Amino acid sequence: MIRQTSRKYASAWEQRKFSEIVDVCSGRDYKHLDEGPIPVYGTGGYMTSVSEALSHNRDAIGIGRKGTIDKPYLLKAPFWTVDTLFYAIPKSDINLEFALCSFLNVDWKSKDESTGLPSLSKESINETVLSVPNVVEQNHLGNFFADLDRLITLHQRKRLSIRQRSPVWS
Repeated sequence: MIRQTSRKYASAWEQRKFSEIVDVCSGRDYKHLDEGPIPVYGTGGYMTSVSEALSHNRDAIGIGRKGTIDKPYLLKAPFWTVDTLFYAIPKSDINLEFALCSFLNVDWKSKDESTGLPSLSKESINETVLSVPNVVEQNHLGNFFADLDRLITLHQRKRLSIRQRSPVWS
């Protein structure tokens, strides 16, 4: 049980499997689709755009099935994922940003099932255990880390801008 000094956050965190908090779905080949406005993602990120979506209105977390298995990232709907990338859609009582943080805090390389190219299975993801607070706490934590990510990105852009304008910082 995790307790904090603030009365807002005094609930117990439950041990749950990822299968209880997300639905893990498989990507598919996109080459039969026409060009369009829907982004296609692979393990390395954006690849191209097509005319159809695998997820029309549900944001998700992308995680590699082959290749880069240890760098989950946020997918904003609508999107398509290739067959080397799983996408995990949080269940209704799970905050997307909290789920992303949970994915980012797992050592996925330790779950590698291959002898060559790193490989991850749905079963490995689904059976992984994590601690989950109630939805109110998830929202607070998810929003906190999303804000922190935005602040880090802002400062990285600011630093890059300064470095590009000043030879002293190069």
